[in-house]
Amino acid sequence: MGYSNEGCLRVGQTAPDFTATAVFDQEFKQIKLSDYRGKYVVLFFYPLDFTFVCPTEITAFSDRYEDFKNINTEVLGVSVDSEFSHLAWIQTDRKSGGVGDLNYPLVSDIKKEISSAYNVLDPDAGVALRGLFIIDKDGVIQHSTINNLSFGRSVEETLRTLQAIQYVQSHPDEVCPAGWQPGDKTMSPDPVKSKVFFASV
Repeated sequence: MGYSNEGCLRVGQTAPDFTATAVFDQEFKQIKLSDYRGKYVVLFFYPLDFTFVCPTEITAFSDRYEDFKNINTEVLGVSVDSEFSHLAWIQTDRKSGGVGDLNYPLVSDIKKEISSAYNVLDPDAGVALRGLFIIDKDGVIQHSTINNLSFGRSVEETLRTLQAIQYVQSHPDEVCPAGWQPGDKTMSPDPVKSKVFFASV
């Protein structure tokens, strides 16, 4: 596989801006990533419409969309398909291999510029790997993962990671331990104060 790590985006960098055509509510719309400043964004890439693992991810994110929306987060799905392919896929029933109506936009990256900018393009296959980026309300990448083509991602884990990011950004004197869920204990990033957390677990 010709995927290269050169120029790989790092957590803490500003997410590359883009303007592209998306399909939302069965209409074509121009969207710009920077228009979402002030919100968190879950930006995820998938290889192709009308494939096998992809619809399970696309619909899972759509089914949980309200959970993201309720914590000031937008979801954007991106593939190298045209907006016409996206529309046809949305207009195809889930039982027939389509995704049906979605609660968030599907972005067309037909020129492969967005997937290249995020360094998730597999040049041999000509499609994006399963990259996922959580971008904060200031446009900074706080989390990224890249899966190979044959296995999907967990919406539940994406939501949990997002909630942890939001918690520590609003509580700068605390950090979240492994597997943290909202309501769990946090800890202080201090050698002495952290002993309070470790003594309680």
